[in-house]
Amino acid sequence: MRVVVIIQARMTSSRLPGKVMMDLSGEAVLSYMLKRVQKAALVDDIVVATTTNQTDDDVVNLCEALDVRVYRGSEPDVLGRFYLAASEAKAEVVVRLTADCPMIDPAIIDEVISVFSEGGCDYASNTVIRTYPDGLDVEVMSIQALKKAHENAVDDRLREHVTPYINGKLPALGDGGFKKKDIVFKADFAHIRWTLDTKDDLECIRQLVSHLPAQYHWLEALSVATKYKIL
Repeated sequence: MRVVVIIQARMTSSRLPGKVMMDLSGEAVLSYMLKRVQKAALVDDIVVATTTNQTDDDVVNLCEALDVRVYRGSEPDVLGRFYLAASEAKAEVVVRLTADCPMIDPAIIDEVISVFSEGGCDYASNTVIRTYPDGLDVEVMSIQALKKAHENAVDDRLREHVTPYINGKLPALGDGGFKKKDIVFKADFAHIRWTLDTKDDLECIRQLVSHLPAQYHWLEALSVATKYKIL
């Protein structure tokens, strides 16, 4: 099965515009994240799914410089953009990541892929039941499930958030009845925030990674966050 990571990235974030190109440890946030994703052993390809807006030319230029595949599509219809990016990359298994998770851990990516690959589900994630820190979000689905969502999800809220039709988080708007698996950690760290939405988030992440080695496991980050009270 061909496993393709699709990373949603755009410059026009409402809360922190341009965040994917802001500096993190001497490089763009998106570049920092891509280098971590590339360490995942079970991934065959990576695609950055951005928009056709001129504002996202910088995202495209960065991906081209890093020799990372890029797909440009609709800004409001993220589900459509996501599905078409996966189809163009000939994905059979699709891993959804977002560019506001620069500290994403390749070990977690591989773990969720492994659980999905055991069979018996259309979708696996560590986000429906949240126990991992916010910012380590991984969703894995079959291309068939993604195609069904693309063809049947109608409401704008299902189009702009990609997976609610699949994971059933908004059942009143439509639910494809997919088989799902939840990846749950043995302790609850859902209160930890490592996602990038605000300037304060960026400063927190910058401070945290400044204390970490180049290749770190999320539990090392948790230890450092606790030691230096970067929470």
